[in-house]
This record gives sequence, structure tokens and C-alpha cells, in this order.
Amino acid sequence: MAAVVQQSVSTWQQPLPPVASPARQALVDLLAARILESGPGRLRIGVDGFTAAGKTSLGHELAERIAAAGRPVLRASLDDFKRPWRDRHRYDRFSGPGYYRNAFDLAAIRDLLLAPAGPAGSGRCVLCLRDPLTQLDHADVVTPAAPDAVLVVDGVFAFRPELDHLWEHRIWLDVPAELSVRRGVARDADREGADAAERLHRDRYLAAEQVYLAEADPVRRADVVVDNSDFGRPRLLRG
Repeated sequence: MAAVVQQSVSTWQQPLPPVASPARQALVDLLAARILESGPGRLRIGVDGFTAAGKTSLGHELAERIAAAGRPVLRASLDDFKRPWRDRHRYDRFSGPGYYRNAFDLAAIRDLLLAPAGPAGSGRCVLCLRDPLTQLDHADVVTPAAPDAVLVVDGVFAFRPELDHLWEHRIWLDVPAELSVRRGVARDADREGADAAERLHRDRYLAAEQVYLAEADPVRRADVVVDNSDFGRPRLLRG
């Protein structure tokens, strides 16, 4: 019997991806099966990769597939755990290194989301600390995680040392850096303007990810690496 996917209260929600190709469905089925084979207790799944690598889409697909197998699923994004914009004058959030080091509230990710969702956690999970669009604080909105719940989280920098020990499964989506920039600019050009989106993705996001790669080596930390350059034909590279 299918279970429910519990979504966060964030207004920054991306829709489910379109119907998957047979190749993509086969890969999602394989990844979901491996996750489900881990046992009946709570599990925390991290989906990491460059900006616009397809993390949110894969997170949605995995969540739906795991729920269809009967396991309750909680769905979250690290984008909902950033520090408030009103405080950005207190620290560097605009450069690449500054974005990597300062944009996310790592203590909140650990204490409100990942630790409670763990096998020995309280089960009282906050799926959204702060709405990226409205900037409303939702730290008091608690979603209970059943003893067999699976938490699926997408987001950049998920495997940094401060968080890496809090995952049961780590999935890295591999795409070339320039493809990440092109996808990101195409996604954000209407909102930011083409030139501003180009600067945002190249000078902040990509620069931050290069710091992350150099300091944390997240690809090595990943249990599974997927080439997601072609959304319709993803390839399992490792795991």
C-alpha cells in the first residue's frame, strides 16, 4: 500500500518532473530499491551536486518511488535552511567562498532536520526553517517522522564535513560545470535577468562549489555517483 510524501511548508516548491524516460525510471527504481534494502528503520538520503544538476527532480522521483513501496517519506531541501537575508550585511554571502561558508544555517540543518530524522532521533523534524521567498520563520512547524520514515533531502554542500556523518545514503549528481551554469541561467533568467543570472551562477554558485570540491571532496564521500548530464539518459558511474 502506498504511503504519503510529507512536503515542507516552503513556498519555494518545484513541481514533479515530467514522465520519466524508461532509462531514467530504471535508474530511479534501482536507487530506490537499494535504499529500501537498507532496513526498516529511519533513513536519511542526501542528493547533492552542482547547482541545476537535477537534485530536486531526483529527490522528488525517489520520494514518490519509496512512498509507492509503502514507506512514509519526508521531503526537504537545504534551500529552506539558509540564514535570513536581513542579516546578510553581517557576513559575506555574495562571493563564492562566502556563499559556501556562510549562506546555510548548519546548526539548524543538523539539530532541526537531520538529527531528529535519524535512527535514534526524536522524530520531530522541521522540514523548513525559513521560506526562501517570504523569509517567514517556520522553525515551530514540526513534522513527525515514523520509525520507518525515509527523509529525502536535496541541496548543495550536503556532504560537507559538518553534515556528512548524518546521512545513511549519499547520492552525487555529476554534470559538467559549464552545463550547470547554462541550466541555472536558463532557469533564473526571467527572474534575475540574463546578465545578472550569468554572474550569479558563475561568480557565486560555481565559485562556491569549486571551494566545496577542493575542501570537502564530496564526490569521494558519495555512495552513488550518477551522470545526470542527459536527464532522459542518466548513467550510474559508481555504486
